[in-house]
Amino acid sequence: MSLTYTIDKFETDGTDATKTLIGFKVTDSNNNIFIIDKKVTTGSKSHEQLVTAAQSAAQAEIDAWVASRANVGKIWNPDTNSFE
Repeated sequence: MSLTYTIDKFETDGTDATKTLIGFKVTDSNNNIFIIDKKVTTGSKSHEQLVTAAQSAAQAEIDAWVASRANVGKIWNPDTNSFE
């Protein structure tokens, strides 16, 4: 399944200036959307490094979302006890 990661938030955390809040809007190939935000330590990292760190922190939750949708929309045949 193809996923598109769109940055929908990129800002210094209002309560901790050493952190950057990065939000992702993850869209799958069926146009289902998952929104997730992560805070990462800013330091002297480039924007690309910050986004990479945030994606890494979010990836397990994104993977769980993808897995939870694996059978959504499939047709079930109760006569054969299988997906069509």
